[in-house]
Amino acid sequence: MTDFANIKKGLCIGGQQVSLPLIQGGMGVGISLSRLAGSVAGAGGVGVISTAQIGFDQEGWEADPLGTNLKAIGTHVQKARAIMEEKQKQEKYKGRKGMIAANIMVATRFYEKYVREAVKAGVDLIISGAGLPASLPEFVKCSKTKIAPIISSLKAARVILRLWDKKYRRVPDLLIIEGPLAGGHLGFSPESLEHIDMDDYDREILEIIDTARVYGAKYGQKIPVAVAGGIDSAKKVRHYLDMGVDGVQVATRFVTTQECDAPMAYKQAYIRAFKEDIRIVKSPVGMPGRAIYNDFMAKVERGERPAIHCHKCLEKCQPSKIPYCITDALINAAKGDVDHALLFCGANAWKAERIMTVDEVIEELFP
Repeated sequence: MTDFANIKKGLCIGGQQVSLPLIQGGMGVGISLSRLAGSVAGAGGVGVISTAQIGFDQEGWEADPLGTNLKAIGTHVQKARAIMEEKQKQEKYKGRKGMIAANIMVATRFYEKYVREAVKAGVDLIISGAGLPASLPEFVKCSKTKIAPIISSLKAARVILRLWDKKYRRVPDLLIIEGPLAGGHLGFSPESLEHIDMDDYDREILEIIDTARVYGAKYGQKIPVAVAGGIDSAKKVRHYLDMGVDGVQVATRFVTTQECDAPMAYKQAYIRAFKEDIRIVKSPVGMPGRAIYNDFMAKVERGERPAIHCHKCLEKCQPSKIPYCITDALINAAKGDVDHALLFCGANAWKAERIMTVDEVIEELFP
């Protein structure tokens, strides 16, 4: 059993303590919802609910996706918190401190509404990427909700830190660096993803940490920095903690857990995948993404275009120009129709061999 007392000091986010320096990555549509988030938070980490089309399986979603999604945010936050609190009643988890977070993409249409609804629902932390969350501080003003931008480069870190400093006179409560080995949408050019030098990227991480330290000092506070992408073992966790990173974000390892909200067919797709099946694909969002290559992606590459019914999910989406609807492709994944789905995953998804529990994954990451 993990000796949690020896894992440094956990993670402090905007003055709120978490027992483990662990953030569960937000995965949508329907992959990380209340069950997974509550289970991770109950163990002492940050459990993250993805708000991407979060109400897809609720009655009325087709007719009113926005209204249904906003209502579902509160439902899942409440469920996740209940799961966390119930788990913390167990002897093994007494005294653990976790957080419930929401991952909200900047590219989301009605982004502000989603943020404000998450704040209203009482979420502890909002994590935001797929674009720079320039106005996020405005939307959480006068609330207790912490905020964390996702960045992938020193340049992006400088831009968001400078902007929030100048416009809002504040800094992030947490800064998440999402590296080139992460799953889903990636903040890198397709060309740079073909030749990844992780030693070079480690040096950039150190520069980002230094930059965060400078901005934090200006406000008399520490900006904790977490790293995401390809972190699938205790060795990698230790590598980043030893570098001076405050925490790690892990997503792919939690997909093949009993508690993950994804259907079994999605989880089995990870287990069946070989290394060569994991590729960089084009996304209608306008960013490259990492996914398991399947019949659906083969058809997209051949130029076959499925019928598109706009769900009004992305701010800048032009249905007449996109190769496929990303909402439909991700909902198919969330429903287990993996042959007609976009199966986002991290670079090391092929290493999954069996269905585990959240606790078993955490024990492996923090032995």
